[in-house]
Amino acid sequence: MTSKDVELVTALVALCADLGSELPQAVRLQRLVDMLRTQFGGGAVALLRLEEERLRPMAVTGLVSDALGRRFVVGQHPRLAAILARHEVTCFEHDSTLPDPYDGLLDTLVGEPLPVHDCMGVGLQVEGRPWGVLTLDALVTGTFGASARKRLAHSVPLIEAVIRVARLEQELRTLRMASTHLAEGGGAGELERGGAGELEIVGESPALKRLLHELGIVAASELPVLLLGETGVGKELFARLLHHQSPRHNRPLVHVNCAALPESLAESELFGHVRGAFSGAVSDRPGRFEAAEGGTLFLDEVGELPLSVQAKLLRTLQNGEIQRLGADRPRRVNVRVIAATNRNLREQVASGAFRADLYHRLSVYPVPIPPLRERGTDVLLLAGRFLDFNRARLGLRSLRLSPEAQAALRRYSWPGNVRELEHVISRAALKALSRGADRNAIVTLEAGLLDLDALETPATGNASAPAPASTAPAAAPATGTLRDAVDACQRQAITTALDRHQGNWAQAARALDVDSSNLHKLARRLGLKG
Repeated sequence: MTSKDVELVTALVALCADLGSELPQAVRLQRLVDMLRTQFGGGAVALLRLEEERLRPMAVTGLVSDALGRRFVVGQHPRLAAILARHEVTCFEHDSTLPDPYDGLLDTLVGEPLPVHDCMGVGLQVEGRPWGVLTLDALVTGTFGASARKRLAHSVPLIEAVIRVARLEQELRTLRMASTHLAEGGGAGELERGGAGELEIVGESPALKRLLHELGIVAASELPVLLLGETGVGKELFARLLHHQSPRHNRPLVHVNCAALPESLAESELFGHVRGAFSGAVSDRPGRFEAAEGGTLFLDEVGELPLSVQAKLLRTLQNGEIQRLGADRPRRVNVRVIAATNRNLREQVASGAFRADLYHRLSVYPVPIPPLRERGTDVLLLAGRFLDFNRARLGLRSLRLSPEAQAALRRYSWPGNVRELEHVISRAALKALSRGADRNAIVTLEAGLLDLDALETPATGNASAPAPASTAPAAAPATGTLRDAVDACQRQAITTALDRHQGNWAQAARALDVDSSNLHKLARRLGLKG
């Protein structure tokens, strides 16, 4: 055994030996890849875990900041597929024709193709089952010679031991959390099962980790949960996570967008109706509560519910009963309710737009979801996820951000949150193609393509709404009736409000000071909706 072999084994044993140091899984795995990069002298090292048909980066060094947010579909990356298929060291010579999954992602490069380099990797197993892959890339040909390959092969059992130690630590922390919850009178639930990764919740910030921990605790209970947060923070995604981690996960999750319910049909949609209850009710029809029997009902934008329906919803939450429209007798239902809103329900209660008793029933456990501007570098991880999605969707070899674009994403305040970030990345990728970007090259998105400066409000420098429309009334048509002029004015006002609020009908209705259902009816009459 050479001195380099001894040095590598000593470093790996040290990583296994500090179990009592109570390191988070991410920290322990990051120590592993940092150590391997030092020992092998590579340009980049990545540890990727297999999740169904994709490989998810768990720890990387030498790659761009957004690499942890990317997902590598095994079928789209022949090098990774070849490494995963073998529990032995696999090498790719500098003249290999197989595309490199990290093209354009090394942080020492700025949008240029990878130079001639060495690449090797190994498929990893934990407890006899495939766990993922370890990859090493070097910028200089000959870095990974026969000696380096042999050292990596000898190190595989210890690398797998470090991964197993990290996983056991994570499971111990989860068990302690569950035990603490039981001691406090809660149910154990399934705090570990599934996890956030399966639902594509991307991020490593303390704010997100606190949120996921809190949701893991409350998921096991039967309490109603009220998700609070700005537009675009992902309230629906976190509602799905709550259901997925709850004892009801094998039963339905039914999503209701309360803002899209016409007032005249809201009661029937939620609670159902019997034949003859109203004109057009030709048969009995169950509502959303019955569809969610045994599972979860997610009431999105619950602040938009008409007052007349709020009273019936309160009765259901209090008594576990619903009554179909037109029916004589109530029905028992077993449904957990999760609600979400971007409005201040306390203010709506004060103004009389929302029932105080219903508010207190829904907000038994309120959960604020942090806006993207409070999640630090998560913006880059999420950007990596959207970059990879657009790379695959548009058929690009590689898609990355320039350092200036990364800095611009960090500076911007994201009033539209994750949804706005997704749209910004998608729009920039399309612009790059429209300006002649080569699909077979490494496409780099520069800061100018993001158009973030155009989204800033001059007065504050950090809002995304377009400049206010002129307050001058639109000119009436030169010819036509008074009704034609009124319709034209209303059509213009609705279109302007929708543009200002990025197509959100509920927000447009509030801006126009009209009932949401009435706005939908008016828009259909004016030909703005199908």
